[in-house]
Amino acid sequence: MLGLALAGCSGGAAPGPAGPGPGEPGELTGSGPYFAEPMFWNRDVSRAALAPDSASIIAGLRATGGWGAGDRLRIDFSFDVLGADAATPRHDFTPTADFFAPDCDLAPVPLPFGGNLEGEAGYVCTGGGDCHLLVLDEHTGVLYEMWRADLAGGQLRGGCLAVWDTARAYGGELRGDHCASADAAGLPIAPLLFTADEVAAGEIDHAIRFVLPGDRMGPGYVRPATHALDAAGPANAPPFGVHLRLRADYPVDALPSAGAQTVARALQRYGMYHADRGEVALTAASDRRAAASWSGLLGERDLEALDVEDFEVVDHGPRLPLAFSCAR
Repeated sequence: MLGLALAGCSGGAAPGPAGPGPGEPGELTGSGPYFAEPMFWNRDVSRAALAPDSASIIAGLRATGGWGAGDRLRIDFSFDVLGADAATPRHDFTPTADFFAPDCDLAPVPLPFGGNLEGEAGYVCTGGGDCHLLVLDEHTGVLYEMWRADLAGGQLRGGCLAVWDTARAYGGELRGDHCASADAAGLPIAPLLFTADEVAAGEIDHAIRFVLPGDRMGPGYVRPATHALDAAGPANAPPFGVHLRLRADYPVDALPSAGAQTVARALQRYGMYHADRGEVALTAASDRRAAASWSGLLGERDLEALDVEDFEVVDHGPRLPLAFSCAR
């Protein structure tokens, strides 16, 4: 969830360098999902250097109690990415107290018929959760991501909306340095979700989103994050944006399902990025709009054998301080 200061739909930093070339550690292996240009989640980091403080960060996470949900690496299947087109009605929304300027975008949002929020059957936020609304307008190539959306009485209300141009090559500061998005770290959500169709096909070709409870997060943030929250954990606990990689020597074949093994191989090759605050670490898309079903493919607890110590931290550069100075 967000929770700190964060209108305009323009902004963001200029495109940055493409990164290491083919065959080098950190090779960009393609583009997508959703985005046409290669982004940080497309980087193969299986041979990338470790952060100098890798062991310290892992120790800091262990000292706080490890993963959330009883120190078990569990999977959240509650996210949906909806598809919109030119005929999809657009709705203006009333910003709530969870909308912060200049971080957030004030723009009409497409609401596809029969769609839903994260963890909900429709567009009404009934459960008191984050109620993320994720919509890809395939006609314009725009990805809309809103935190704490709610359509009640015909009126759309929303927290922070991040509007992403999926044809753009975003630079290192993404939509703007010190700026949040629909996630506290300032990252897009949809391209970091893994899907039932990917797992059924036996390959996830991008990094994965993960979250931690507030008391297990360290201060500040590292790239690719552009934002942070007040830290409740020790100084060496993982900051926002930290990039964890499953150890290359982890016995993947010992995991209880082929689906779990597919996810684990992606964690070895692409890793996972700390994006927000929450209890259930890994985030996947639901199978509501997938060809494949999660049933019999991957269960919520199939990766519980992965301990904090089975991961290492990919080199991320300097830790940047929390600041309330979003510049777009």
